Amino acid sequence: MTQSGKIRAGMGGWTFEPWDTSFYPDKLSKAKQLHYATRHVPSIEVNGTYYSSFKEPTFVKWANEAPDGFVYSLKGNRFVTNRRVLGEAGESMTRFLGSG
Repeated sequence: MTQSGKIRAGMGGWTFEPWDTSFYPDKLSKAKQLHYATRHVPSIEVNGTYYSSFKEPTFVKWANEAPDGFVYSLKGNRFVTNRRVLGEAGESMTRFLGSG
């Protein structure tokens, strides 16, 4: 059986200083950048999940900022992805998947 899917090309993150003058409108506050970005690309990779964990209210806030159908891609946490033996990442994977 052949299945077709949808590929989304987006961007990695939404808070980069150079974008303040090249992607975002002039004088758009940092607090409104995610709202703006989610209306101009179909998906965003959340790079911050590589470095730290986030609590459920943060994920809920991000979901509420985006329109229906928007897709976030969470970057795997470094304690999961940077292992010589991936099979040893069980506890870190459980913590990552349960973070929000």
